[in-house]
Amino acid sequence: MRKNQFFIAAFAAATLLTGFTSCGDDSADDGQNGNQIGNGNVATDDAGALSLVNGVYSHWQPLSSSFSFIIELNSNKLISFEGEEGEAGPVNSRFEQVPDTWYQVKIFNHLLLGIVQDNEAIATVTKSLAEGKVTQAGYNAAVGKAKFLRALAYLKLVQLWGEVPLLTENGGSSTERKDIDTVLGQVVKDLTDAEKLLLDYNGDPRVPSKQAAQALLARTYLVWGDNPLSAAEVERIANSQTDPEFTKTDSRLEKAVAYADKVIKSGKLKLASDYSKLFGRDYESNKLGDNEHLFTIAHDGDKVDAQGNHQTHCSWTFPFKNGQFNAGFEDNHTEVADDDLYDDWKTEQPNDKRLLKTYFVEVKNPADGNVYTYRSPFYTPINGKGVDQSYENAENLEITQNSIDRIEIRYAEVLLIKAEALVQLGRNAEAAEPFNQLRTRAGIATVEAPTFDQIKREWDYEFTYEQFSLLNSLRWKDLIASINKVKNYTHYQDDWASKKNYNDRQKAFFEKVHKHLRAKVENVRGKHYRQPIPTGLSGEDLGIAQNPGY
Repeated sequence: MRKNQFFIAAFAAATLLTGFTSCGDDSADDGQNGNQIGNGNVATDDAGALSLVNGVYSHWQPLSSSFSFIIELNSNKLISFEGEEGEAGPVNSRFEQVPDTWYQVKIFNHLLLGIVQDNEAIATVTKSLAEGKVTQAGYNAAVGKAKFLRALAYLKLVQLWGEVPLLTENGGSSTERKDIDTVLGQVVKDLTDAEKLLLDYNGDPRVPSKQAAQALLARTYLVWGDNPLSAAEVERIANSQTDPEFTKTDSRLEKAVAYADKVIKSGKLKLASDYSKLFGRDYESNKLGDNEHLFTIAHDGDKVDAQGNHQTHCSWTFPFKNGQFNAGFEDNHTEVADDDLYDDWKTEQPNDKRLLKTYFVEVKNPADGNVYTYRSPFYTPINGKGVDQSYENAENLEITQNSIDRIEIRYAEVLLIKAEALVQLGRNAEAAEPFNQLRTRAGIATVEAPTFDQIKREWDYEFTYEQFSLLNSLRWKDLIASINKVKNYTHYQDDWASKKNYNDRQKAFFEKVHKHLRAKVENVRGKHYRQPIPTGLSGEDLGIAQNPGY
C-alpha cells in the first residue's frame, strides 16, 4: 500500500475512537493541538508549518494513560479491575493480551498514525521552504519537532513490538517489518537532525528542545546498548518461563553517557528541590521555576472525567469511595498490586522522601476531615503519582479535570541513564555523582560506587508508575524473574484471608487481587518480551507478520 493510501485508510479508521469512553480515552484541546493534515494542506507561512506538526499531538494525547495499561500492568507493580474481567485492563493485568486487546490496538495504531502525519508534515514544510513560503527558522522549528516526535514514536514501537514497518517522508512499506537496528538507526538520525534544528530548552517542557532531543538520544542508546531481542530470539523462549541472557554493546552505552553529558553540561536543567512538587497541575510545566520537566505532553482537559489525561482518572477513579470510612466501595481502574510494594520500600529505605509521594497509604478527605487508610484490610495503597498532589479541596480533585500534563522526560532520567550506562561499562565510581544527586534529594545515604542492582532499584525508587517498569525489565532481560517476585506478596498466598480481619466486601476485593497476582505468575512467558501485533482500529488485519507466541 502506498504511503498516502495507508495514511488515508488509517485516518478514516481513527474516527472510530470518538464513541469510546473508558480510562483509555485521553483527549484534550490544548496548545499542542493543530490541524489534521490532508492532501490539500500547504504551509503558507511559519505559523502554518508549525500548526501542521502540532496536529500530530492528536495521536499522542489519547495515549497518556494507555501506556500505563501495558507498561505498568505487565509488571509486578500494578493490576486492573477496569470493567469486566474480560476487558482490556484486566486482560493486560493478567498477561492475557491478544491482537484485539484495546490498549495494544490503540497505542500501536496511534503511534503509526502520528508517524504518517509527521512524514506528511516534513514533506509539506520542506516543499514550502523550497518555494520560499516559510523561513529557515520556521522550517527548523516545524521539521525539528516532527522528527523529534517521529523518533519518540518509533522508539516506543521498537521497545514494545520489536521489528516494525519503517515509514518516512521518502516512503516505505506499511507491512514489511524492518530489523531493530535499522529502525533504531532511523531514530538516531531523526534525533540528531532534531538536535541541530531545535532551539535550546527555555523552561517550557511542552516545546521539544535541543536538550530534549539529546535526552532521547541518551535513552535510545541505553535501550540499543542493552541489545533488544530479535524476533528469532523471542521465538526461542516464546513458550518458556525462562529469561534470556542479558547482553550489551559497550559502544552504544558510551554514546548514552555522551548524550546525557550534553544535557547535563548545558546547564539548562536541574532537579526540583522538592520531589513532591513534580506531580500536579500547580507544578506542571515547571511552574515553580524548577527546570526538571524536560518534555511533556500537554493536557488542558475539559472537566469531564471521560476526557483528558486519564493517568489521574485511572489511578484514583473514585476518591474516598474505597479505603477506610468509605461511603461506598468502587474499584479504581488501576490498583497498586499489593501492600508489599510499600512495605518493602519502607523497610529498605525508611527515610526516602519519595516513598509517601509514590504510595498514598493515608489521605485526608477535605470534605469530611477523615483520614482514609489505603492498606489491607481496607484497600491497597493508592498510586500517588496518579493523584494531583497540589489539590486543596474535594471539588478540586484532579480526576474531575484530567488536565495534568503527561511527563515524558524528566532531568532525573538523564542522570540515571548516565549512571546506569557507566555502571554497565564497569565505571561504577564515576556513576556515583549523577546517581547520588537523586539519593541526596530523596534524603537517603549516598554510595561510593553503585552496583547494577542498586541502579535497578533506584529506577523503582525514582520512577515507579511513570511508565518505565516493563520497558526496564525488557532491557535487563529479567521480565519473568521480576514477575516471580509477586510470589512473595501477601495476597498471592493462598492463606491471605487468615492474616487480617476482612469483612465480606473487603474479602471480595482482595480475592480479585489474589487472582490477578496468581495469573501474572502463571501466565507470563517469553513471548511477553513483545506485545502482539494488533488489529487496526476497526478490527481489520494490518497485514503485518505476528510476533512469536501470539
